[in-house]
Amino acid sequence: MIGVFDSGLGGLTVVKEILNKLPQYKIIYFGDTARTPYGTKSAETVNRYSIENTEFLLEKGAKIIVVACHTASSVSIPTLKKTFPEIPFFEVVTPSFKQALRLTKNKKIGLIGTRTTVESGIYNQLFSQADPNIKLYANPTPLLVPLIEEGWLKKPETRRIIKKYLIPLKMKGIDTLILGCTHYPLIKKVIQEKAGKRVKLVDPSEEIALEIKNFLKNNPELAKNLEPDGEPEIFVSDITPNFEKIAQLFLGRKIKLKKINLE
Repeated sequence: MIGVFDSGLGGLTVVKEILNKLPQYKIIYFGDTARTPYGTKSAETVNRYSIENTEFLLEKGAKIIVVACHTASSVSIPTLKKTFPEIPFFEVVTPSFKQALRLTKNKKIGLIGTRTTVESGIYNQLFSQADPNIKLYANPTPLLVPLIEEGWLKKPETRRIIKKYLIPLKMKGIDTLILGCTHYPLIKKVIQEKAGKRVKLVDPSEEIALEIKNFLKNNPELAKNLEPDGEPEIFVSDITPNFEKIAQLFLGRKIKLKKINLE
């Protein structure tokens, strides 16, 4: 199976894109809802959680691990690759960076995401290595995740907050904007509206799904060993009455959450 984990339910946007582009494979998902958000945790804690999440997915039969959390992608990939050297890992940062690099014309790129993702400097590092002339303007947007999880996708308050977050980036003249959180595709239309038609958006969910598709195309032996199509299994570390509603919002289909305890 293809294993996907996130700090919560936002990574289901990645699952949705993988299902769209690779419907022939089964997906198992783990959302660490009991310990979310990762964006406020130390790198040491995020690394520990990421290892535990990976171990759970591997025990369930995953052959590929997708890190759908931007925070974990920003800080934990080296640790995960060292801990599980035989496992192919995919994360949301690198494909988003590559697409932004392809899209930008004026070399001014914006980034919105959690504080940990922005402050990790991972995007700065990647762009400076690829092209020293690239200017990356990053702005933490911590209010967006709770607003999305409340279902306030089109509320006037959400639209005003998005506009306020984007003003500093628009003033810098960006022509490309990375949505540095897997929650943000749910408000992509509002972000596009507030960013302006000239700004191209980079959706990490779409980019990582395409990268996995290309990888499996180039590794037919591994693809042959993946479990065939089936309903995705969705596990979480905590359930509240609102979680299934949120999960269905992210995935765009009815699902049943299964609670497990990693402790």
